[in-house]
Amino acid sequence: MGSLSPWHLLILAMLVLLVFGGRGKLSGLMGDAAKGIRAFRDGLKGEEAPPAPAPAQPLTRPEAEKDTVAR
Repeated sequence: MGSLSPWHLLILAMLVLLVFGGRGKLSGLMGDAAKGIRAFRDGLKGEEAPPAPAPAQPLTRPEAEKDTVAR
């Protein structure tokens, strides 16, 4: 009861391979999460607020379209 049986060692070995294995699923997920966090941080400190657009100017109509007042 006090020592590890072969089954315990096999389960531990599988867990170690899953967590620390080359490009296993868990290591790939952690890498993707780290990239997402890094992109979020860069987005927060990266760019300043965009400059405010110029105020809108009234449109002018060409001479041909202007209303003529008959007097």
